[in-house]
Amino acid sequence: MPVIIDGTNGITQAGEFNSDSSFGFKNRIINGAMVLDQRNAGASVTPTTNSYTLDRWIGNNAAASKFTVQQSSTAPTGFSNSLLVTSSSAYTPSASEPFYVSQRIEGFNAADLMWGTANAQTVTLSFWVRSSLTGTFSGSFQNSATDYSYPYTYTISSANTWEYKTVTVVGPTSGTWIGATNGIGLRLYFSMGAGSTYQGTAGAWAAADYRSSTGSTSVVGTNGATWYITGVQLEVGSTATSFDYRPYGTELALCQRYCVKYGGSNLFEFAAPFTTLIAASSTIAYGCVSSTVPMRTVPSYTTNAIRLIDVSAGFAVTSVATSGTTYGNVYGTEVGFTVASGLTQFRPYFVQTNNSTSGYIIMSAEL
Repeated sequence: MPVIIDGTNGITQAGEFNSDSSFGFKNRIINGAMVLDQRNAGASVTPTTNSYTLDRWIGNNAAASKFTVQQSSTAPTGFSNSLLVTSSSAYTPSASEPFYVSQRIEGFNAADLMWGTANAQTVTLSFWVRSSLTGTFSGSFQNSATDYSYPYTYTISSANTWEYKTVTVVGPTSGTWIGATNGIGLRLYFSMGAGSTYQGTAGAWAAADYRSSTGSTSVVGTNGATWYITGVQLEVGSTATSFDYRPYGTELALCQRYCVKYGGSNLFEFAAPFTTLIAASSTIAYGCVSSTVPMRTVPSYTTNAIRLIDVSAGFAVTSVATSGTTYGNVYGTEVGFTVASGLTQFRPYFVQTNNSTSGYIIMSAEL
């Protein structure tokens, strides 16, 4: 509701004021407007088992190659991007096969919901959705242990048309919820289809691992079906409020707590995040890698098309390994870069891409 600040008469409140959702971290979803895609830069990807796609968003193909995920510029008014799922075949999931798009919310960002206690808070999920299919679609809320779930439904009435949806959930007073830690506080699922083992009755908490509701529409059941989503918001209260637009830099920093990508767009040398590497032998050099923000935990590393260089030569990196908590924390880690041969012991080296567009290093501390 609007609040009017008047220098003469003070503050005027117009209508009901929801203090729980008006200040601070109102939206518990990160990258709900789908503006960040560090890993793939808008390219279509085929998820495997719980693969991260757009920042913070997981795609799960319980059977290989049944749908793809891509950042899209198709979006409703007020948004620039969406997450697009495209079915790759007409597939009927077996009993034990769940297909979904999901976000895991960190315990620190969900502890105040007090789920699992007598003071459990009611929350409202809101989002914009569009699909080539119509009917009743579903998803669920779930605890970290995947043994306590709340399936929900929403209806898409018109094909290929953006529709706004809200789902209000009374918080559970039972179940095991981890509280204020850096683990998984809660899981939010949008089902793309699921077998009977993962289907439950909508609108009720159950001591079971449900990812969807019984009888809901299956996106993977129709070859070429599309499903878009954006403007995803999860907030305290029984009423959906306007989407919490955060500054791009703030949203990026929130994403980088879980994933930091260096490179991927042009030729570069890692001068800022890396100290100079020192060769320990002819095949490995060590240096400290720093994150742009404190990460959730000590990160792991994946690389593509990078090399070590000195003043005269380059050496393709074949693998990287971190010493973990022995010589590292959420701010940075000692990392060893391995090459086939040719390094000179105790000589300094820098890290550089082998290719102007495909070379990168990803630091991951995902849930």
